Amino acid sequence: MDRRMVGVEGEAVARRFLEGLGFRIVEENFACPLGEIDLIAKDGEILVFVEVKTRRSVRFGTPAEAVHAKKQRQILRVAEAYLRERRLRVPCRVDVVAVEFPPHGSEPKVELIRNAVQGTGSTWGAV
Repeated sequence: MDRRMVGVEGEAVARRFLEGLGFRIVEENFACPLGEIDLIAKDGEILVFVEVKTRRSVRFGTPAEAVHAKKQRQILRVAEAYLRERRLRVPCRVDVVAVEFPPHGSEPKVELIRNAVQGTGSTWGAV
């Protein structure tokens, strides 16, 4: 499986995982000139911007470790662009879903990290 396909499959796994937790996916792969958000979901009344990171191995670090400071700033800028574009003022947060595909076709390991990226202002960091 090439790198792009690993990412696509990781997003599908993350979507099913979140739906199993009761999240409602409202948009996938929102893109603007500032970047892209993998999934946008509702967790109750909270709008959740979800960054999905997928790895076939942890040789170069875990998926969650790939959401470094520069990536976090980009996620917040894109999320704020989404809120402006949709004229939304709702409680929101940024979560990371880390997906690891182990060797030999076993089930992927999936981890949800809530409030993984902290924004500023009254709408960010809702529990």
